[in-house]
Amino acid sequence: MNLRTESAPTFSVELFPPKDEPGESRLWEAVDELALFKPDFVSVTYGAGGSTRDRTIRIASELTAHTGISTVAHLTCVGSTEEDLSKILDQYAAANISTILALRGDPVGGPGAPWVSTPGGFDHADQLVDLACARGDFQVGVAAFPDGHPASGGDFERDVEVLIRKEAHGATFATTQFFFEIDAYNRLIESLAKAGSNLPVIAGLLPVTNFKQLARMAELGGTNLPKSMTDRFEAVAGDERAVVELGIEIASELCEKLLAAGVPGIHFYTMNKAAATATIVKNIGMR
Repeated sequence: MNLRTESAPTFSVELFPPKDEPGESRLWEAVDELALFKPDFVSVTYGAGGSTRDRTIRIASELTAHTGISTVAHLTCVGSTEEDLSKILDQYAAANISTILALRGDPVGGPGAPWVSTPGGFDHADQLVDLACARGDFQVGVAAFPDGHPASGGDFERDVEVLIRKEAHGATFATTQFFFEIDAYNRLIESLAKAGSNLPVIAGLLPVTNFKQLARMAELGGTNLPKSMTDRFEAVAGDERAVVELGIEIASELCEKLLAAGVPGIHFYTMNKAAATATIVKNIGMR
């Protein structure tokens, strides 16, 4: 993956492994549509609790071969021993995947559930960063949380310290959880800079296409939903098309602010749908 921090910001998308064959067909349709915009990379997630690990490995491997686009594969600590994780890294390397996103991951019961250690496994993402850096020639990314990590109890300074520790262990970039306020991103960047960090932080954006789904996702991920935004969505709640159009408008507005602030990249959480992301990318002139 080429993170172009000194020229044009990167454009990237995230996909998740579907649960069934119809979902997988929709995934590949979205991939083909998004590939027309030549994203700098595509990332592939794990399911909750590492539940789609095998499918993640397969789809991430097939994406690289199918599109020629750099693939960033997620790797989490959940439910895996160090030996398991080493084998997965070897599989990624064999599939010509050279970049991973190293995450602790959510417990099986969701972000608010207690963390349950796996015997012989890891409890923190920095341990996974160490393993990936030692195991092969991987570029390793990590997660960042402009609105705070859901498990940190609102301790933003602790979140920053954890991110800096991941950088010290070898992480070369971070991608944020989705957020909706430029001030949250700026606060994170300024805090990292004050601490002497050089970690590029790609902004993660979610084009809202379903407001009820958004509320649930925001609750799980600890994302703040500004009242000024929720009021706009509530005004069009009965009109599905208007919700999608408003989601595109809000995401485009935030992208423009991020680009003006010099963001190194914008990463779209597509929910395996191409249309909204494609429209936003055209709106803001990234492609």
